[in-house]
Amino acid sequence: MNKAVLRPTLNRIEIIDALRGFALAGIVLVHMVEQYLAAPWPEGQMEALVQGPLDQAVDAIILLIFRGKFFALFSILFGLSFFIQMDRASRKGTDFKFRFIWRLIILLGIGYLHHLFYRGDILTIYAILGLFLVPFHHVHQRWIAIGAAVIFLGLPRYLIFGFYGAGNLLPGFEFVPESPELLAYFMTLKGGTIWQVFVSNATEGHLMKANFQLGVFSRGYLTFGFFLVGLLLGRMRFFEHIDRYRSLLKKVLIGSVAGMIVLIGVAVFSFSGQGEAGNPGLESWMAMAGLTIFDLFNLLTTAVIVAAFTLLYRRPGFERWMNHLAPYGRTALTNYVLQSFIGTAIYYGWGLGLLGEIRNVYAFLLAIAIILFQVLTSKWWLNNFKYGPLEWIWRVLTYAKFFPIMRPKEPAQQLS
Repeated sequence: MNKAVLRPTLNRIEIIDALRGFALAGIVLVHMVEQYLAAPWPEGQMEALVQGPLDQAVDAIILLIFRGKFFALFSILFGLSFFIQMDRASRKGTDFKFRFIWRLIILLGIGYLHHLFYRGDILTIYAILGLFLVPFHHVHQRWIAIGAAVIFLGLPRYLIFGFYGAGNLLPGFEFVPESPELLAYFMTLKGGTIWQVFVSNATEGHLMKANFQLGVFSRGYLTFGFFLVGLLLGRMRFFEHIDRYRSLLKKVLIGSVAGMIVLIGVAVFSFSGQGEAGNPGLESWMAMAGLTIFDLFNLLTTAVIVAAFTLLYRRPGFERWMNHLAPYGRTALTNYVLQSFIGTAIYYGWGLGLLGEIRNVYAFLLAIAIILFQVLTSKWWLNNFKYGPLEWIWRVLTYAKFFPIMRPKEPAQQLS
């Protein structure tokens, strides 16, 4: 009887952790194929990456299936985690919002250190945007859904473009391959010392990140939109009652695939006549519409991933196999930072200096190797410790209290 009662809670926790691990795997695949550049490729620096059909296939797979989708999934889970923490505290009769804000401040510090190594860091973004999530805890679900819809339909982008155009809001290099500043940044990563990388990331790196997050690319607004989606899933008790939503999941899966096909058709019809000569770049409302179509495509693809993962998880035989990702997800903060250390050590000049030299197919295989390594080490770690290293530090600093990290040893059986 007790086992049956506890089963739903266990499943809810494990599927969230497994899904977070899955998102983390997708993120390292994207970053490794992008070679931890966190910017467009400068002109003439990527010939070695694409040398045949396999490399082209990897490029297409990353673009259509991974890029922009797994960061979205990770962001949804951040919003969901916010709800879970606030909800659990509320059930205990405590107010968690100030503790959550302090938790974000600690995350900002961890993210800043991570940003020094890799300016594509998302932890600092999560820490800042998470502050705006706090007021939404008691907002009606209808308004949360409307807020997310407004963001995904591109309103922030259109406002930015209408008032400021497509250029940078802050000083910094343009996100175009011919930018001389972009080439200088590339050469710093390629041949610079670790201190030179730190200086670059600590100065112009923040400006570049702010322009990408707050300009017409709208990554920051989209991230917050996905936070709201995660909050909605928490309000729905989605992962507590998966079977109740099975029919809805199937409709979401079918509807999202249909929507993706429609968006591809709209994009081909609308932009096929632009041509290279008449291509206005980003300086047009048509380009803004194109960016929004791509964002909606990413949103629908993310919905397909969540629905398919959840439906597969509930099928007999799949749950146990997919739960191998759960330890990976439970130590997501540690593994996310460790991914960057490994990736930058491979590509940057302070390490092996292989930036721009590894073909896409080999970068993809390296990413698979990193994922397998982290999945196995995460399982071993949690068999011996209660928390991941950074998760433990984050928890201790959040509560200003020491928590034992070692798992207690099982007493040896007495010999009869």
